Amino acid sequence: MSNQKSLQSIFAELPLPFCMKGVPDIPINGISIDSRAVKSGDLFVALTGGTADGHTYIQTAIDKGAVAIAGEKKIVGLSVPYIRLNNTRQALTWIAGSFYEWPGRKLTVIGVTGTDGKTTTTNLIYQILIAANLKAGMISTVNAVIGDEVLDTGFHVTTPDAHDVQRYLAQMVDAGLTHVVLETTSHGWSQFRVDACEFDIGVVTNITHEHMNEHGNYENYRAAKGRLFSSLEVTSEKPIGNPRLGVINHDDVKSFDFLNSLIKVNKLNYGLGDEADVRAINVEYSASGIRFTAKSPMFNVDVSSNLVGAYNVSNCLAAMTATIYGLGIKPEVAAQGIGSLDGIPGRMERIDLGQNFTAIVDFAHTPNALRVALEAGRTMSKGRVISVFGSAGLRDKEKRRMMAETSAELADLTVLTAEDPRTESLDGILEEMAAGSRSKGGIEGKTFWKIPDRGEAIRFALRLARPSDIVLSCGKGHEQSMCFGEREHLWDDRIAMRAALSEFLGLEGPQMPYLPTKDKEENDWLTWK
Repeated sequence: MSNQKSLQSIFAELPLPFCMKGVPDIPINGISIDSRAVKSGDLFVALTGGTADGHTYIQTAIDKGAVAIAGEKKIVGLSVPYIRLNNTRQALTWIAGSFYEWPGRKLTVIGVTGTDGKTTTTNLIYQILIAANLKAGMISTVNAVIGDEVLDTGFHVTTPDAHDVQRYLAQMVDAGLTHVVLETTSHGWSQFRVDACEFDIGVVTNITHEHMNEHGNYENYRAAKGRLFSSLEVTSEKPIGNPRLGVINHDDVKSFDFLNSLIKVNKLNYGLGDEADVRAINVEYSASGIRFTAKSPMFNVDVSSNLVGAYNVSNCLAAMTATIYGLGIKPEVAAQGIGSLDGIPGRMERIDLGQNFTAIVDFAHTPNALRVALEAGRTMSKGRVISVFGSAGLRDKEKRRMMAETSAELADLTVLTAEDPRTESLDGILEEMAAGSRSKGGIEGKTFWKIPDRGEAIRFALRLARPSDIVLSCGKGHEQSMCFGEREHLWDDRIAMRAALSEFLGLEGPQMPYLPTKDKEENDWLTWK
């Protein structure tokens, strides 16, 4: 996909305060925020915040072929036009929207956000759209699906940058798609990455404790998520129509009243209780999935899903509410779409090599997500629940204690280990978690253990397992690396679980990925082998 647009025409189309006159009439071939990625003819947008200041790299961008610069600081004497803006991060989404000819206005756009469950809900909605024979695409934190093309975005934990989002949407328009499901994070909203997406339907799964280090407090975090619903009010009129529907979780007590009062367009809620607009009755749980009847004043349909746990009943209800009420899809077709989803990589993903217990890899990395994963584990096994997890360095410290407390209360045995310690002391992180375990009656060496090396922690958990137990390795899920210091090491929990199970069962299998903690563990845990 090749684009070219006049810089002057781009800025003429932007909303206030970014719309301006006197901008040079020069052609722009692309947009870049990374000086290393600049191509000839690009507009380089210098962003502030994070670990680097883009203004530092302006000359590098010019040397690589940037024909214009947008920035926030007072800069003179450049060899190319410089456009000074109040907030380049906020402007970027509108600049990209204009450059790519406003693709969100040519698509029906469904936005999904929340602390937990947003990737699964995004995939469920996508499958329902496909079952309804709609030409649909999807952008999640795991991948982007454009027609038959699946792109590993590498974002994994956050919404792509604003110009990448608009580029993906433009590719979908070029591919003849009519609908897109876009997973959005609180970072994506607080950094204005999706402001130009023109959302028609918004879904919030829940808002629980997460990202306090980024947002300062729960109220700020909740407000960032709530921007999805505020955006519905300003979506442009589209030739294809504007559903304008907000969908929220009636069971999420902490966020429900706030979101319910925030939504000024049509709104519906879903939940497991009788008061929800769309609810589940006759719910059945098993190790192989969930079955329930989705009930509302408009429909009554049986649903069968390969996903597990009560929280996935909620995710299914969210997807059904958005598509049946928002898009007019038949309830039976929505149920068919839900049933067609085999699973999500790294989301309650079963690793089965023939062992006599259940082994699961899940992405749960928040207190609430860990809670529902452990509760789901109880429904999948008649034996004990054994959890393996860590808590990231340089992130919300309070959740370290909270997650350990959750596991002490809901799991039978807990193994505390590494999860992206970054430049923090891993031993210090583990001790903070251990204090949480002890506060709920945990006894080190009896009900919980600290094993810094994640591979060894998984091996140790498998050795603890008896027939019919369940071992859940949580926190990494689909992610492909783990950060120690400032270096990313290749790591995949699913490969690690297969490696550990292969060793445990005496089978051929993958090699356990290496982490720097392994060198220290060789002798410390020899007695457990």
